Amino acid sequence: MAARLDEMDRKILAELQEDAARSLDDIARKVGSSKTPVWNRIRRMKEAGVILRQTVLLDAEALGLEACFFVLIRTSEHEADWQRRFLQVLRDRPEVLEAHRLAGDIDYILKVRVANARAYDTFYQALIAEVRIYNVTALLSMEEIKATTVLPL
Repeated sequence: MAARLDEMDRKILAELQEDAARSLDDIARKVGSSKTPVWNRIRRMKEAGVILRQTVLLDAEALGLEACFFVLIRTSEHEADWQRRFLQVLRDRPEVLEAHRLAGDIDYILKVRVANARAYDTFYQALIAEVRIYNVTALLSMEEIKATTVLPL
């Protein structure tokens, strides 16, 4: 169920999405309020689960993680035990930035960030050693055109 947010909440969220390290005074000034009501709204949105956590964004390439692969997975396994193990393997692999279960011909898609093709192969070999997978297709991203964490409010 979607949380009920008013215009002020949305303004605060927009400011936080832009830069969550801003001071409360700065956010309050930008949204036309004072510090205490802004703090109370942020606290309420955290308690309601609208704000999950605050973190920093890192430049993957600056850290040597230059290759981004989208991994398409088909499986013939659909038992709860297999799925539980597969999902745990994905959660345990730091290279997996995103994992989605899909409708259609492909069962799962992963976004995997590694240093290079050799590092991807190491990831792939470890993955198939831990869980049985019917078919894996890896697509190398040649260029990131758009990437954002900012949700449309």
